Amino acid sequence: MTVRGTLVDIPAADGAADAYLTHPDDGLPHPGVLLYQDAFGLRPHLKAMADRIAEAGYTVLVPNLYYRSGRAPLVELPEMIDIEQCDEIFAQLGPLLLAARDPETAARDAGAFLAWFEESPLVQDGPIGVTGYCLGAYLALSAAVSHPDRIAAVGGFHGGHLATDRPGSPHLRAERITAELYFGHADQDVSMPPEQIARLDEALTAAGVRHRAEVYEGAGHGYTQADTTRYDAGGDARHWSALFDLLKRNLSA
Repeated sequence: MTVRGTLVDIPAADGAADAYLTHPDDGLPHPGVLLYQDAFGLRPHLKAMADRIAEAGYTVLVPNLYYRSGRAPLVELPEMIDIEQCDEIFAQLGPLLLAARDPETAARDAGAFLAWFEESPLVQDGPIGVTGYCLGAYLALSAAVSHPDRIAAVGGFHGGHLATDRPGSPHLRAERITAELYFGHADQDVSMPPEQIARLDEALTAAGVRHRAEVYEGAGHGYTQADTTRYDAGGDARHWSALFDLLKRNLSA
């Protein structure tokens, strides 16, 4: 399926958020999918991922979560990001990442993005799907908590800090979630250790949330990101299969 991609600005509470929009080039409305970025932000690789989802028949939006500090790209990234050699990049992006993770900020941003889907003629009526990577998995789960009536499916991949002992951890409000959730955890991910995986599963089960969590053996944090040295082709392929199954089950095309 041929898709059309463009840059758009999303009216948000704290300014205009630049975003990448891609959709089937047929002039028809399609189910909406919100793609939440990883720590490195909106860049060509994420646009390619969004195009792949759009090719399956969805209207996909990838917002720049760091829009408060400027339009993407905010930092210069190499063509291949060496995770072990990017301390300078993390030093620049770290404060922006933490700001985007703030629960109130995340809820406001999610509300703005969801309002865009509701108003766009490119999007079918009804709830949307959300997928997120790294930071984005945390924000996808948080959006399912803060806007349960608007989200039908959430896929989170190599997410970190999803079930901490902090008061604002999203798993503590799992009873609000109405979406079906899928998590593809990396088994070599210090940001989501086994005790957090178990804590998240226990909270979702206790709340009666439809969910499935799998641990991808041999995969490290960032295994879906082909422009980084943490990429794992097997884990990435598995993630695409799980994501498309999830979206197909929950979004009417």
